[in-house]
Amino acid sequence: MPMTTMTDAINPQHKLRGVGIINHAKIKIFIGIMAVVPIALGLPAKALEVQVIPNNPQLGDTISVVIEANAQEKTSNPTVTVGEKTYPAFEISPRQYRSFIPTTPLEKAGVRTIRVSGDGQEQNLSIQVRDRKFPVQRITLPPGKAGVDATAYELKRVAELKALQTPEKYWHGAFLTPNAGRTSTKYGVRRYYNGEFAKDYYHRGQDYAGAEGSSVVTPAAGRVALVGTVSQGFRVHGNVVGVDHGQGVVSIFMHLSRINVKEGDFVKAGQKIGAVGSTGAATGPHLHWGLYVNGQSVNPLPWISKKID
Repeated sequence: MPMTTMTDAINPQHKLRGVGIINHAKIKIFIGIMAVVPIALGLPAKALEVQVIPNNPQLGDTISVVIEANAQEKTSNPTVTVGEKTYPAFEISPRQYRSFIPTTPLEKAGVRTIRVSGDGQEQNLSIQVRDRKFPVQRITLPPGKAGVDATAYELKRVAELKALQTPEKYWHGAFLTPNAGRTSTKYGVRRYYNGEFAKDYYHRGQDYAGAEGSSVVTPAAGRVALVGTVSQGFRVHGNVVGVDHGQGVVSIFMHLSRINVKEGDFVKAGQKIGAVGSTGAATGPHLHWGLYVNGQSVNPLPWISKKID
């Protein structure tokens, strides 16, 4: 009987099976690692996170679009487009941007599609803008009655104020009421003249029936960008102050009896800038405060009642 050694007693098939099992396990592990990589590469994190505030706006409201850029490297400011209009987006904190979309009483209620573009990505969001009933006034003018016409200089200076889109943000938190008087005419009032509806008219501001000489304060911090007087040709606005709050938001204060600031001054929230009067196209003492966002007159009250920061 042939003799066998200890090594001969080990079945060669067992050795092969052992090696095969080990190699097969290694292959399975390697394949498993390789399978994870394409999945991770195929699902990149969104570069832009977008929030729209408020989620149920109505005509006259300011729509705030807040954009968060997840990329760690420095990115360019995103763009925000609604229809044919593009609105600037300004940085409000590292990798966070905000754009304001104004709505007015002259628009129609309905769905707005907001397109946000940046870092090679684009997002489309739809938001429903609700209708709103604005007060209506009926005014009868006698035959041949002509209104006061603004001067070319007046119109030019006011247009320059409303067009400002300063990158710096000067205001913080909710706005203040600029005068202690009661509201005499609300924002958005529509009018009929001699029975005919003025389609392109709405009251572009909030009127306060403050007493002659009562204080007018700025509702938020900013830089004085306009000081105009009747003697300079401000026939409609009267003595007027315009404050740039930054990032496309400006205030205008009309019909003042006195002005306490000059162009270029930086004013704090609550600082006195003038006094109520009846200069310009005014039938009595009152303050007209207009708030403009990216060139359009918006309802100031939401800026007072809630924090748009």
